[in-house]
Amino acid sequence: MDVEIKVSDRFKFIETKGQGPTLLLLHGLFGALSNFEGILSEFGKNYRVVVPILPIYELSLLRASVSGLVEHVHEFVHKMGYEGINLLGNSLGGHIALMYAIDDMQRIKSLTLTGSSGLFESGMGSTFPKRGDYDFIRKKTEETFYRPDVATKELVDEVYDIVNDRAKAIRVVATAKSAIRHNMGDKLHLIRIPTLLIWGRNDGITPPFVAEKFQELLPDASLFFLEECGHAPMMEKPEEFNAILADFLLKVNNLS
Repeated sequence: MDVEIKVSDRFKFIETKGQGPTLLLLHGLFGALSNFEGILSEFGKNYRVVVPILPIYELSLLRASVSGLVEHVHEFVHKMGYEGINLLGNSLGGHIALMYAIDDMQRIKSLTLTGSSGLFESGMGSTFPKRGDYDFIRKKTEETFYRPDVATKELVDEVYDIVNDRAKAIRVVATAKSAIRHNMGDKLHLIRIPTLLIWGRNDGITPPFVAEKFQELLPDASLFFLEECGHAPMMEKPEEFNAILADFLLKVNNLS
């Protein structure tokens, strides 16, 4: 994916040149920019698609938490002056999106969650991080998807490198534990903006019942399941995902 990573003060991000509404994407704990390649390609010309690179591995140990990442997004959005944001988050990025939406609701026009944490998630398990065991990491990465071949060697290598970097691994564990502590069940009623839930029917990390619970607790939520699809629908079923997202964004931005 040929994209330019921009830098402004301490913020790193991607921003397309589309002149339409702002679509801000938040990646997960092991998220790579390639996770959003399909969205960037599809929406980059007609939307200003923004992907802040979350400092998951750079935050101090005291700030290595979901709250620290929400604070980072808040500071980034205010520095850039974004308004009328269509916010989308996958996995931990969805959790951050939920917390940020409550914190700064007046700037958010819509919310899209896919495989979001915040209610329940099954992560790497009690043995994580298992440093030095490439086959273990490959298997866990493959389990993210319905089709194991979606976990390319490049993606597995990225996860393996993170796990085997002690400083990064410590921050991953700290952030994952903080996400479990920050359960959103009693706060979702505060999010009174149009919300789209796109979920993989075969998601083993945030299973389908999690999506159904989100739909129950969020005041204005629509739920779509994608068949034969795991935890990252925008990667595994990009055409179906983009079609649902496009229809939603047209409606909430009064473009249809």
